[in-house]
Amino acid sequence: MVNHRFPMSIDKVTPNSHGQQKVCSTMSNQPVDPQVRKRRQPTILVVEDEAFLRSLLQVSLEKEGYHVLTASDGLQAMRVFTDQAVDLILLDVLMPNMSGFEVCAEIRKRSDVPIVMLTALNSADDTVQGFETGADDFISKPFTFKEVNARLQAILRRIAWARDQPSFMIMKHGDIVLNDDEHTVTAHDEPVHLTPIEYQLLHFLMSNPNRPISKEVLFKEVWGYDFTGGTNLVEVAMRRLREKIERDPSAPEYLLTVRGAGYKFATPDAKPSRAVSSQQG
Repeated sequence: MVNHRFPMSIDKVTPNSHGQQKVCSTMSNQPVDPQVRKRRQPTILVVEDEAFLRSLLQVSLEKEGYHVLTASDGLQAMRVFTDQAVDLILLDVLMPNMSGFEVCAEIRKRSDVPIVMLTALNSADDTVQGFETGADDFISKPFTFKEVNARLQAILRRIAWARDQPSFMIMKHGDIVLNDDEHTVTAHDEPVHLTPIEYQLLHFLMSNPNRPISKEVLFKEVWGYDFTGGTNLVEVAMRRLREKIERDPSAPEYLLTVRGAGYKFATPDAKPSRAVSSQQG
C-alpha cells in the first residue's frame, strides 16, 4: 500500500529488455505540507497502465501540490477527461487496447489541453507521430521525477503567462493572420488548427519577423526550459507547422531555414536583420 503521509519519490524509471518498467524510488520523511493542499493547483491527469509507476507519479505530484486524476488505460482516460476538468495530461504511449497516440488524437478533436507523452520509444518517427497526433512535449524513459516536474511547470507557466497577458493583438504577414485575442490562425484565407505548442512557435516567430532565431532559443522561449535534445523537437514542430500553413511545405514562403542560424518568419518586405542568439534568449 502506498503511504500517502510519507510519500515515495521517483529516482528513475527505466524500461527493461522486455519493455517493462523498473522503478527506483526512495521514501521521503517529509509529510505533505497542509498549506500546499489548500492552494488551488492545476489538475493533472496521469495515464499509465503500470500500477506501481502510476501510483508513484500520483503521490509525487500530489506532494508538489497538484490535484491528480489517474487512468490505467486509454479508454478510462477518455472517460475521465470527458467527466473532469483537466489542466494537463501526462500520457504513456505503450498501453493495451488504446495507445497513447490514439488517446492524444481523440483528445485533440475536442480540446487543446497540453499533453506530455511518456515514452520508451525514442526514434524520430515516434516523435513525429506524437506531434502529428497533437502532443506538446515528450519525456523519454528513463526519467526522474525532477525532470517530469520541470517539464510540467514550464508548460503551466507558459499557459498562465499567455492567459494573463492582454491579448488585443492581430499579426498579419502576407497570407498568414494570427489573432491573439481569439487564439486563431488563418493561412491563405483558410482557418488552420494548431496545437498549443505550434501556436506558440508561430506566435514567437511572427513576433520577430525576418530575424533568424536559433533552435536553442526557440526551444527555450517556446517550450520554456533547457533540454539537450530540444532542437530535435523544434525541427519536428517546424515541419508540422510548415505542413499546416505553407502552400508547398517543401518550398516554404514564410517559415524559412537560415543555414547555420536557425529559422525565421519571412515577410514580403523583408529587410536584413541580425539573428537572435542564445545569449539574447
